Amino acid sequence: MRLLVPNTIDGRLTLPDGVVAEIYDVAAPVDVRIETADALVAWGSSREWMRTAAERMTQVRWVQSLGAGAEQVLAAGFGPGVVLTSGVGLHDQPVAEHALALILAAARRLDLLRDAQVRHTWSDRGGRQPGDDAPEFSTLRGRRVAIWGFGGIGRTLAGYLSMLGADVVGIARDKGRRDGFDVLDGADVDALLPTVDVLVLALPGGDETRGLVDAERLALLRPTAWIVNVGRGTVVDEPALINALRAGVIAGAALDVFETEPLPAGSPLWDLPGVIVSPHAAGGRPLGYAALIEHNARALLGAAQWRNRIER
Repeated sequence: MRLLVPNTIDGRLTLPDGVVAEIYDVAAPVDVRIETADALVAWGSSREWMRTAAERMTQVRWVQSLGAGAEQVLAAGFGPGVVLTSGVGLHDQPVAEHALALILAAARRLDLLRDAQVRHTWSDRGGRQPGDDAPEFSTLRGRRVAIWGFGGIGRTLAGYLSMLGADVVGIARDKGRRDGFDVLDGADVDALLPTVDVLVLALPGGDETRGLVDAERLALLRPTAWIVNVGRGTVVDEPALINALRAGVIAGAALDVFETEPLPAGSPLWDLPGVIVSPHAAGGRPLGYAALIEHNARALLGAAQWRNRIER
């Protein structure tokens, strides 16, 4: 069995007998080796590269994406007989850590402090500041954070936030209690939003989540509330968000993802006060990918059960 492995990861894998890894360059055009390969690991390839691979890989039996989401590999067009597996779980800690960093940056307004540093100005946000009676979001202690998308990333982040004193509520398809946190479903969202200080979005892309946070939902949030998005940019109605920020409907947004990436130079989000721009940097660090690839290589030989199989 020939497994094509991208040059964006360390290709020194401990594969079972009968599976041989070959390195390919994600930045180079698809080469002829793809046509006779049995399996493919995808990480860092463009959508066009993946579509071309799907067209030419007539012998492929398994495609392993290292991304947390399944959108790109599903959109590529691999046939129904090809097993697709994702990188779910590989990004839980890195994305949760980045989300926590964005939340703390919002609470302590590190964006304003950095602006002052660039101007060589001693910011008036030093010294004495409001405490328990602070009108703005300035601490996690006693503040409510709603995490919409309570999978591995959301649950990991919830643990970090809880340790810092936040009141964490999850939102998912099914309500209940997970990892010690209350989880509401979509029907409860509109009643929850007026009570939160931070709304974290850790949702996948797709038609089901497109535009979930629209002008009406933004209007339900407190004027002191922040939005933090580490999921997909399409979840938020971006023009509505821009209008809400301009009008002071919400206090700010710390965004790692956008409808169009890279964020166009002409986007108002670059210059709006209360916006922290992060260049889709939360992920990009799949932790434990080697073990996942090695396990699913055994599954390819019938010696294990598939991990992270994408149902379609």
